[in-house]
Amino acid sequence: MTLEGSAYALGAGTVINAIATWKGAAFGIDLKTFADVELSRDGAEVHGIIEGMPDGDTSLIERSVSYVLEHFDIEMGGTVRTRSEVPLASGLKSSSAAANASILATLDAIGEEMEPLEAVRLGVRAAKDAGVTITGAFDDACASYFGGFVVTDNREVELVKRTEGDSDVLIFAPDERSFSSKTDVSRSKLIAPWVDLAYDLCIQEEYEKAMTLNGFLYCNALGFDTELMMRALEVGVQGVTLSGTGPSYVALVNKKNAADLKKIWDDCKLSGTLISTKVNNIGAGKI
Repeated sequence: MTLEGSAYALGAGTVINAIATWKGAAFGIDLKTFADVELSRDGAEVHGIIEGMPDGDTSLIERSVSYVLEHFDIEMGGTVRTRSEVPLASGLKSSSAAANASILATLDAIGEEMEPLEAVRLGVRAAKDAGVTITGAFDDACASYFGGFVVTDNREVELVKRTEGDSDVLIFAPDERSFSSKTDVSRSKLIAPWVDLAYDLCIQEEYEKAMTLNGFLYCNALGFDTELMMRALEVGVQGVTLSGTGPSYVALVNKKNAADLKKIWDDCKLSGTLISTKVNNIGAGKI
C-alpha cells in the first residue's frame, strides 16, 4: 500500500530579522513551495529530492516528514519531493516553506490533522536539527504557514500577533546565494538595542517603518549595500529591507511607485532577478 499527499507553503519577506534579539516579524508572499510525499511500509528511510538542485541538502525535508511520522507513531518510509517558486538561499524563507509544505504533505498522505502552531513548531525543530537556521526561524515559519504579517518571540516560540495586509511586493533576488547558517551572529548582536525599536514599531503595526529600520541596521551589520534601499526611498517607497540574512531585498509597493521602483532597480544593472508578487494572507494548504 502506498500513501500519497501534496501541499504547499509560502515564501516570505522580512520585517524584522530575529538574529539580534530573538524577536522577529515577517510577511507571507505569493510565491509557493510545493511538496509531494509518497509513503509505504517497504522501508523506514525517507529520501528527499529538491527539483532543480540535484546535489542540494535534503535533510530538512526528510526530517520534516520523519518527525510527523514519529509524532503519530507510524513506521513508514518513502520519498519527499519539493519544487519551488521561491529562490533558494536568498533570504525569502525557502527553508521554512519547504519544511511547512513537507509536513502538510505528510499529514495529507496519512490522513491526519495537526494543530497549526504545533505543525509550525515541528518544522522549526526540523530546521534547527538540520542546521539551516540560527534562531529557529519561527517568525519565518509562521509567515510561511499563516500568511499575512506575523510578529513572534522566537526564544519562547510564541506567535505574538498576526494581521493581514494588502500590498504588492517587489523583490530583487541577486544571483548569489547566502546561507543563514553562515551568518556572523556576533555583529548582529551589536545592533540589538535599535532592532528593539523596530520591534516596538511592529507591535504598533507600523510594519513599513520597522522593515526599513531593520534593513539599514542589518545591511551594515552583515556587510550588504544600502543603495537599493535608498533608491526605493527616492521613489516614495516606505517599507524596504534586506530580507533575512540576504542577499535579497524586498519592498512593499503600491500602484503609484511599483513601476518607478522596478525601473530604478533595473537601472542598477545588478546581476539578479526582479520578482513582482503580493502579500498572501491565505497561507499554506494541502492540495
